[in-house]
Amino acid sequence: MRTRIRAGDHTAFGELFDTYARSVYNHAYRLTGQWSAAEEIVSLTFLDAWRLRERLDTDGGSLRPWLLGIATNVTRNSRRAARRHAAALARLPRDEPVRDFADEVAGRLDDAARLDLVRTALTKLRRGEREVLALCVGAGLDYAAAAEALGVPVGTVWSRLSRARTKLAKYMEPVPIRGQMRDDRGTAVGPLREGNR
Repeated sequence: MRTRIRAGDHTAFGELFDTYARSVYNHAYRLTGQWSAAEEIVSLTFLDAWRLRERLDTDGGSLRPWLLGIATNVTRNSRRAARRHAAALARLPRDEPVRDFADEVAGRLDDAARLDLVRTALTKLRRGEREVLALCVGAGLDYAAAAEALGVPVGTVWSRLSRARTKLAKYMEPVPIRGQMRDDRGTAVGPLREGNR
């Protein structure tokens, strides 16, 4: 049998597997305590046995000790590889949890819609009203400084700013969607009243 295995006889190697696979599995299971690891060790043991077949002595008895020795080395190497793999994984930077960006996107869409509404509302103002608004609200000038910048009386700045604010408030009101009640965005259907049944 040893001579046939050393020569690479596939039939002899199949017989070797049939004879000792259960013994190698039991040994691997005792070493690892896990059936899946033991199955992997059996496969690797016979793969190594095939690779090392030319080192097998032609004289001797049972091949079981030889196979169990290979299985012990395979188990040791597997554990070493698992430790190295775990250590390598531990050195990797941890992934930050992926945050939910849906609220941010919705906020940006709302901001974009609001900005479009503001731009549209500003185009409806008269030039003088836009200028006063830009100086007083945008640049932070007081009435006197804005009047000086525009070359107009302070009262004109005040009245233009007042009109601009009133118009903007009107233009900034959301347009109601047909069938939707104003300020009723939370519900699809308005509440039923006793008299409307």
